[in-house]
Amino acid sequence: MMSALLKTPASWPRILLPAAEPLDPTDLDKAVAAGAFEALRTAIRAMTPGQVIAAIEASGLRGRGGGGFPTGTKWRAAALADGRTRYVVANGYGADPAVRTDRTLMELAPYAVVEGVALAAYAIAAGEAFIAVRAEATETIRRLEAAIAAAEEAGFVGPDVLDSGWDLAVHVRPVQGAYMLGEETVLLKALEGKRGQPEQRPPHPTERGLFGRPTVVDNVQTLASVPWIIRNGAEAFAKIGSKASPGTILVQVRAPTGGGIAEVPLGTSLRTVIGLAGPRGARSAEGRPVKAVLVGGPSGGFLPADLLDTAFEFDALRAVDAHIGSGSVVVADDRACVVDLARLLTQFCADQACGKTIPCRIGTRRLSEIADRIAVGTPRPTDTALAADLAADVRGSALCDHERLATLPLTSAMRYFRAELDDHLLRSTCPAGVCQPIAVAAGAQRGA
Repeated sequence: MMSALLKTPASWPRILLPAAEPLDPTDLDKAVAAGAFEALRTAIRAMTPGQVIAAIEASGLRGRGGGGFPTGTKWRAAALADGRTRYVVANGYGADPAVRTDRTLMELAPYAVVEGVALAAYAIAAGEAFIAVRAEATETIRRLEAAIAAAEEAGFVGPDVLDSGWDLAVHVRPVQGAYMLGEETVLLKALEGKRGQPEQRPPHPTERGLFGRPTVVDNVQTLASVPWIIRNGAEAFAKIGSKASPGTILVQVRAPTGGGIAEVPLGTSLRTVIGLAGPRGARSAEGRPVKAVLVGGPSGGFLPADLLDTAFEFDALRAVDAHIGSGSVVVADDRACVVDLARLLTQFCADQACGKTIPCRIGTRRLSEIADRIAVGTPRPTDTALAADLAADVRGSALCDHERLATLPLTSAMRYFRAELDDHLLRSTCPAGVCQPIAVAAGAQRGA
């Protein structure tokens, strides 16, 4: 079931999601009347592949999959790579099991995704593209396949696209796996039917990707932004959002007062983002204070209430030990225990490690054990120093982003919620009354 769409200010731009939920998102005639494939037609008839890439570079579009890498730079590298065979892979897998932003986009705007894939393929001279989707997302798969079939019948994809002599085959590829599939080299392994483990880089996928060929791997939100850029111009896109991170992104907000998905201009403050789901300022609608905001999903960072004015964009979040990640923003009020939440997320990240490198396979497990000891009030005197040193070692030897970010829930909790950590470490108490079997601080009752 699709998550609810949150109401946003009328002044906010719409790039990814339609203004109103369509009755039938796979209706090609209505999609074309609304502007679908206009950008592809313009690109093929009036622009060279190099000009398309230049437009994406000028727009400042950055990857929406969490890394924020400049999209135009990636496309140019793939276009210049040796080899006649190239691929485009649209990552719609949605590695975070609790977030449905990518799935919502593919279900409500399948033609935006298909057109974005086609434009990327045209730009790098690829003849085949794959849209990777969770195997259990049956409605998403149905809508994408229906959209591709209709687009092929109309000549927007398939043989001789728009009478240009260029052929493009687009496939929906259901994949099964774990959290690691959010990493691009792991996803490529899954598409090849191999064990999902990351590859050492360089070479990057733009040089040696799917089946050893130059490949552009982009999140579906990244690709769905491309038609808008070609239709409206790179300069118009660059004016939306922040200077360093132009455009919009889909965010899933979860708060004690409710939640849902919203299209948000990058650079919007966290305070405004969580306000879409109900909480206002530093307090929830129930009058309870916001204690922490988890930004980025299971490998995200915990931020305190006094950082709610941080901009929701790549660089600003990294500066405060968080990241965009899956686009998840989870609000916790004073009834939550950040130590317990950090423990659970560290355990999740350890469980999801593929095991390829020793620091990740063993290091994340040891961090999980340290977090367990702290949460239940049985820490060792050196645990905090050990956790900090071990986290630095895991990050320093990281082969992939999962390993780099797996330490973030615990280290951000140690940085911003030291008083709560000390209650567990020094006084064997959990002020929120969550952690057991340690004693609960006097007067503290969960939910009180």
